[in-house]
Amino acid sequence: MDNDMDSMLETYLFEANSLMDQLDEILLEAEKSKRFTVDDVNEIFRIMHTIKGSSAMMEFDSLMTTAHKIEDLFFLIRDRGVEYFDEKCDEKLHHGMFDMLFTVIDFMRSEIEKVENNEPLTENIDSYTEKISNYVMKIKAAFGEAAEDAEQAPEPVAVAAPETAFPDDSPFFLQIRFEEGIGMENLRAFMVVNTLQEEGLSFKFYPEDVEANPDSCAVIIENGLFLSFTHKAEAEKAASLIDNMGSITSCELLENHVKKEEPKEDTAVKQQQNAPEKKTGAAANPSHHGEKPKQSLISVNLTKLDNLMAIVGEIVITESMVTSSPDIQGLKLDNFTKSARQLRKLTDELQDIAMSIRMVPIAGVFNKMNRIVRDMGQKLGKDVELKVVGEETEVDKAIVDGIGDPIMHIVRNSMDHGIEETADERIAAGKSPKGHITLSAEHTGSDIIIAIEDDGQGVNLDAVLNKAAKNGVLTKPESEYSKREILNLLMAPGFSTNEEVTEYSGRGVGMDVVKKNVEKVGGIVTITSEEGKGMKTTLKIPLTMAIVDGMEIAVGDSIFTIPITNIRQSFKASAADIISDASNGEVIKRMNEFYPIFRLHELYNIPTKITNIEDGILIWVEASDKSYCLFVDELLGEQQVVVKPLPTYLNSYNIKDSGIAGCTILGNGNISIILDILNLYLMAQNY
Repeated sequence: MDNDMDSMLETYLFEANSLMDQLDEILLEAEKSKRFTVDDVNEIFRIMHTIKGSSAMMEFDSLMTTAHKIEDLFFLIRDRGVEYFDEKCDEKLHHGMFDMLFTVIDFMRSEIEKVENNEPLTENIDSYTEKISNYVMKIKAAFGEAAEDAEQAPEPVAVAAPETAFPDDSPFFLQIRFEEGIGMENLRAFMVVNTLQEEGLSFKFYPEDVEANPDSCAVIIENGLFLSFTHKAEAEKAASLIDNMGSITSCELLENHVKKEEPKEDTAVKQQQNAPEKKTGAAANPSHHGEKPKQSLISVNLTKLDNLMAIVGEIVITESMVTSSPDIQGLKLDNFTKSARQLRKLTDELQDIAMSIRMVPIAGVFNKMNRIVRDMGQKLGKDVELKVVGEETEVDKAIVDGIGDPIMHIVRNSMDHGIEETADERIAAGKSPKGHITLSAEHTGSDIIIAIEDDGQGVNLDAVLNKAAKNGVLTKPESEYSKREILNLLMAPGFSTNEEVTEYSGRGVGMDVVKKNVEKVGGIVTITSEEGKGMKTTLKIPLTMAIVDGMEIAVGDSIFTIPITNIRQSFKASAADIISDASNGEVIKRMNEFYPIFRLHELYNIPTKITNIEDGILIWVEASDKSYCLFVDELLGEQQVVVKPLPTYLNSYNIKDSGIAGCTILGNGNISIILDILNLYLMAQNY
């Protein structure tokens, strides 16, 4: 039972969060157009109806009650007519209603977070329900109706339905019985009713007050749940749907002998019944009446996908070990070679499919930024438009989860620091009064490039340098800092250009968090800016962290892997190209910049015969704002590798601080260490 409840809770949270995101998008679009469409109202009503039902099932009263109140509000709008509502309600009422709805939605999100964190839900929600009720009364008043009638509704009457008596004169009934002692029979009955209604079926149900009256449990236990239908085909369709539901022991189709024949149907009704029905559920039900099945979608726990990816990785490694076995080297095995090629083709396809399953559009992260821009724009008094490009770009789910916060921080930074304080300032600078922020994403090989760009005032380099000096962040004289290095100071821990602490900035938390979180998923952050024209922050992130394109290198008898995304160039150098710095370190000039050289065999104390610069090769690498050259024996070639985490017992040895990100198993069974280019630089600095 505990596993069942965990599964139900997981499903509830997934559905609730998805619906809240959907609701945000609908309301933001409606606020921009300053009106609701009929589809908007119907969709909001459906969302609230679904959350109300599932929250009631899980006994989350605060969420159920709040959703019920919003459902009542949109039922009123739908019932009176959406066009009539827009006509009767003035702009002030519209604007206030959107503010109220966003406030209530934020409360519901916070309650869902409490459920996720296993925290108690809010008991007193009167302040929120009163906000909604007040708007119901205001809308009633706008329609010229008495305010006190705003929430009047006929009291539901519970109808006892013994097996020998039908609760109404409909010709067909379904009698549904639940598992004995299962509990919450009234809410389970409501979920059945809700599911069938979402499938477009028309029927009445008894008891009628299953949603709000826990005492109806006794009636359901004794007599069952009754559903009445006008047409036999609909009753049979409902029965086929109910057969797939859990916790139900029987579903019996009964005929009311007082009404032996179905009502005669006109041609229009028959055509409507025979037409394919529009489905709204998340999963398809097999058709028993020749209807075309629809696409099925399921949600899968990310842990299962991680396990799948791990197994696929093992298969890839094992396949490589078999085909590269030293026992068959030098043998002419035509059939084996043919089979090995086919096996490689299949493992590549399996790997691609497994990776594609983990891929999700980045639209989920991008769309949430609309709400950030909207709320901050209102509080800061700034008129800003957010433009989204490439939201269909797909990235690994783990990466998407890791970059949500960094993107949010950058957008907030653009709103607070970037866009000018007033429209007059923008006009004086020759810009449009409305500010613009652009979010874009695109694929480049095995990476995704995400850019956040604003057309604001840009970065004042002198101000950044002065503040950094004041905070003690500088590590060399101010005159020696390049423009790129000054912009990178914005990502220093505790750095903020705001003199005063505000709701959004001044605490020194923001861009340093961006840098850490992006680096955590193997990405790089770069900032460019032109004063008076705006600022652009670019995130270069791998599509997935499970399998990476790497360059195999040799140092002595050891083999290392460098992620291709970190490599800028590899080249040969002569002793004349090397310059010694003040601390006897080696430096080389590339593209008019000087970069330090670190010899990998010295860092890891690896015996090797290749010690002269001319005999080995230099690899120019970069990570975040660090760029340098590694001296290695030779390049072995590019290879796609499966990233294997280091054993946990090695954590006590600070392995990651030694420039090691993980390892991979090569085709010959040997282990190759995957280098962490950023941490390797920090280690080399302290060597």
